[in-house]
Amino acid sequence: MVTFVFLALHELVTGPVEEEVLSAEKPKTAERQGINIQNERSLHSGLKEWFAQPQDRLEVPVQGFVVDLVRGDQLVEIQTRNFTAIRPKLKALLPHHPVHLIHPVTLEKVVAQVDGTGTQVLSRRKSPYKGALTDLFEELVRIPELVAHPNFTLEFVLIKEEEVRCRDGKGSKYRKRVSVKDRVLLEVFSTHLFTCAQDFLQFLPDSLPQPFSNKDVQKALALPLHRCRQITYCLRKMDALVVSGKKGNELLFTT
Repeated sequence: MVTFVFLALHELVTGPVEEEVLSAEKPKTAERQGINIQNERSLHSGLKEWFAQPQDRLEVPVQGFVVDLVRGDQLVEIQTRNFTAIRPKLKALLPHHPVHLIHPVTLEKVVAQVDGTGTQVLSRRKSPYKGALTDLFEELVRIPELVAHPNFTLEFVLIKEEEVRCRDGKGSKYRKRVSVKDRVLLEVFSTHLFTCAQDFLQFLPDSLPQPFSNKDVQKALALPLHRCRQITYCLRKMDALVVSGKKGNELLFTT
């Protein structure tokens, strides 16, 4: 992992988060070394450091998997993206262990451009990107039925991150061939704990009619329609919503 990333994590974190990350006593030794440690991105590493408590065990083999943190009898996993990748692991562990999944939601972003070697920062700017807690449904749609499991809890972390980019011609067409080399935790704004399906009903305002459609949700929340569909899909799979009918081609829901 390039040197400047580690420098950025300590130089750019501000306020109370910096004091907690740098001064709190944290576990320092992983029980399992290997590719999962060597290829760990800075955002994952930063969140693990931020959440780890002194008594936690790090990188512990459990049932053929390596778990980020073991806290007593609870397994703590940090997944920065792609819930599809962690789905088999969760399904294997949940019948036997309480599992707590942590996922960051980016509210603010700083973009750093680096040279081809990854050792020199060419520019750094604040991105116009603005996130919201409802962005959590972008990933949650991949595992919504697991939310109802009694051993499963989730925590969503609202953060400010630095996205490290390089104009190396290897990125996607969407990014104009600019590669994203790393993501770095700069600040934690807040954390939001969800322990059961009913906790997610907070995203539906009391003003919704009963029954209601996705367009009603869109009007009430002022969100894109695709996000409203993700919300209602997840709530249905959690058994927090039921389909009560149709109006034309639109499904109608009740809580």
